[in-house]
Amino acid sequence: MATATLAAGCFWCVEAAVRLIPGVTATEVGFMGGHVANPTYRQVGSGATGHAAVVRIEYDPDALTYAELLSSFWKFHDPTQRNRQGPDVGTAFRSVIFVHDEAQNHAARESKMALERSGRYGVPIVTQIVPAGDFWRAEEHHQRYLEKRGLALGAEG
Repeated sequence: MATATLAAGCFWCVEAAVRLIPGVTATEVGFMGGHVANPTYRQVGSGATGHAAVVRIEYDPDALTYAELLSSFWKFHDPTQRNRQGPDVGTAFRSVIFVHDEAQNHAARESKMALERSGRYGVPIVTQIVPAGDFWRAEEHHQRYLEKRGLALGAEG
């Protein structure tokens, strides 16, 4: 199994979208990229910790490549929005690819450059690509949040 960590706004929706991708075997929502150990959802949402709300993804690289995962990532959020997605505003909701090794770093940068060259958005892609750091798991009630409430996304996304 391989691990990827992505941030694209509210982690509830990101997790629900990611879980629909064939080859994804497990997900956890939490926080990465900040300066406070074991932050709470409330602390992160305040913007005071520097963390992004993330989804840590376990996937089978024989069934899903990292490049394919990134292709889906670009489709389920707007990578031109700085520090926001939809109604969620603040640095906790920024678009980030947290890379776990040099191969992921290279693939992420190539993927972002290809999207920029495509002209799909006509404005700069603001998604950050940074080394993964400590992952802090969010409180249990945030895990698979939409699914627990019968609001999971359908196959159409």
